[in-house]
Amino acid sequence: MIKLNSLQYPNVQNLHISNELSLGILKSNDEYEKLENSFKKEYSFSKLNTFSFSKSGFLGLFLELKEKGKIAVSIGESHAIVQAAKQYEALGFELDWISLQKDGNINVNDIKNTNADFIFISSYVIDTFVKVDLEEIKTLSKATIISNASAQFSSFSDAVYFDAYKLSGYALSSVLLYNKELFEEQVIGFKDVASLIAISEGLKIQSFHTSQKDIFKQKLIEAFGEDLYFFVDSKQTLPFSLHFALKNIKAREIIRTLALNSIHITNGEGCSLGLSMPSRVIQEMGYEEIISRNAISLTFTQEFEEEEIEKIIKTFVKKYKQIKVLNEQ
Repeated sequence: MIKLNSLQYPNVQNLHISNELSLGILKSNDEYEKLENSFKKEYSFSKLNTFSFSKSGFLGLFLELKEKGKIAVSIGESHAIVQAAKQYEALGFELDWISLQKDGNINVNDIKNTNADFIFISSYVIDTFVKVDLEEIKTLSKATIISNASAQFSSFSDAVYFDAYKLSGYALSSVLLYNKELFEEQVIGFKDVASLIAISEGLKIQSFHTSQKDIFKQKLIEAFGEDLYFFVDSKQTLPFSLHFALKNIKAREIIRTLALNSIHITNGEGCSLGLSMPSRVIQEMGYEEIISRNAISLTFTQEFEEEEIEKIIKTFVKKYKQIKVLNEQ
């Protein structure tokens, strides 16, 4: 199996939770507290909560922050956050949006113009993995920065959360790290132990290889020629990711047929199985829906020999040509 979509489906297996980690209000929780304290120490935070990585879960965070100040949300965040922000507005509360430019970068003018006290913005944009300079964001706004750290942790974030599904393959709760009284601290009995363990294990085995990106990019350009193009500058994306597009096909078509050859790629957030939803982020950059369906994303977690890369690219090309012929009939 060749996994080029590992940010969606990492290899966490045989997850085991011992009885010693079960939580109770009137019992000793020493083993759990060791686990939690170790996790907090690793990322230099003092508080830990768990919450649902969903529209309702993020809406709950927004409602907690509502009494403390104004919220802004980057449109380049996960679908669950964007949906929660829209629901927050539907409830009658004011919220600022940080838009994306045509090249996929964050619109820094929106950062300059917002008077938000809290900004949900990560060090990378979902789908394209275009890097976001949170250090620069700090110079443009005094807002507390709350970030997704599943693919990359930034020390310039004031609070971070981890997506259990992206890190482990299990749809468990998210872990939220923060300091001071930013959120109400949970009673220990309500914390999701399984989620903390799954995320911890996922992060331990998470590894990326930056040497493959330029090799794959050049080989793809040579093989596809004018049929390949880029929505975003590959030099501006995370060094272990490559985002590109193939003309005149829907990405899900090539994702599904490559899977039959045990080559796994993705067309964006939550679409690792080649589902029908086009990339929301590409559309937010200003592209039509039909164009956004061309998007493909690769992540590199292992090194390939040149011979194997050539074989992978040849399979890409073969499947692409087959799909184009079928679509023309």
